[in-house]
Amino acid sequence: MSYYGILNIIKSELEATDLVNTVTQGDIFRIDLAKQTIFPLAHIIVNNATFESNVIRYNISIIAMDVVDISKDETTDIFVGNDNEQDVLNTQITMLNRVYEKLTRGDYFLNLGIIDGNPTCEPFIERFENNLAGWTMTFDYLIGNEMTVCDG
Repeated sequence: MSYYGILNIIKSELEATDLVNTVTQGDIFRIDLAKQTIFPLAHIIVNNATFESNVIRYNISIIAMDVVDISKDETTDIFVGNDNEQDVLNTQITMLNRVYEKLTRGDYFLNLGIIDGNPTCEPFIERFENNLAGWTMTFDYLIGNEMTVCDG
């Protein structure tokens, strides 16, 4: 298991859901967020890695987002508003929950690594330039540290 392996595991799980059109990774500001066709989008960021006794701890964030559509109709319900913001937030946290459950209970949990602790999910609204909403889920993923101190 390696850095590549973790990225590919998460990417595979995100692509396996019908709630994601595009999966990206790295610097979010290098993604062309003006393209409407890429949404809903899931973006993977490896925040840092820590070498511990027998494991490498990766702190990872997944940003799940979609475009909020604003209706031109008059607002009749101030709780719901005249957009699909609540729908976007509901769909994106559902998708993150599905990916989290697959990582903690699926084949990856048994064979490749383990999520340590509980993830945190933070919502965002009107982020970036085109009225995006969604959630950022952050968690620690542990893999075995197979590095040896032997020469050769």
